[in-house]
Amino acid sequence: MAADTLIIVPTYNEAHNISRLIERVMKLENQVDILVIDDGSPDGTADFVRKAQKEYSSRVALIERSGKLGLGTAYVKGFEYALDKGYDYVCEMDADFSHDPDDAERLINEVKSGKADVAVGSRYANGISIINWPLSRLILSYCANIYARTITGLPIFDTTAGFKCIHRKVLESISIERIKSNGYAFQIELHFRAWKAGFKLKEVSIVFREREEGVSKMSKAIVREAIWRVWALKFRSIFGAL
Repeated sequence: MAADTLIIVPTYNEAHNISRLIERVMKLENQVDILVIDDGSPDGTADFVRKAQKEYSSRVALIERSGKLGLGTAYVKGFEYALDKGYDYVCEMDADFSHDPDDAERLINEVKSGKADVAVGSRYANGISIINWPLSRLILSYCANIYARTITGLPIFDTTAGFKCIHRKVLESISIERIKSNGYAFQIELHFRAWKAGFKLKEVSIVFREREEGVSKMSKAIVREAIWRVWALKFRSIFGAL
């Protein structure tokens, strides 16, 4: 029976994690497929995905790109793939186990049940549910979400969440090709466009853990983009230019 759900996982230097992640995802109760979009990882991440393809056949897909082209463009590429292949439910997930694969079940079920069009794995829906972050990063993230929520009016606490399940009708309606943001800003823009299009966003509380292997992709450029992008979204919405 063909899976109706696709989990998209962008990667860059995730060789230590990707095989274990694929194995965990393949064991979920909801049968899902996984698409890895690798930005030319020099550590051989794509080689491990190809090995997994031999074991899991058509359930594991791989798109290889020439270099670090950004999180936003990776997800847009993945969304286009999902729509083209006919998936009804599309998930975002990190490769580093900061997102528990078992929580993907809860997000998928929220959308399949019709309770949400976008189910957001939230770090802030039930207090603060983050493990092993330094205080400075926690403060930055928490304040960034207050800032984004205040300016955009988004009805969720974790506006920058990168763990979610989306119904295909959302992606078909929000002109995904027009999303040019990356990093935090990409997630804010995706949520904002879905909300403004009239879709229901629902937060599902998760426990977010600092990555187990590798190096964080956070940068000052990502933070700066999020700061100005929320204003651009706000004004474009006001003038009907989303």
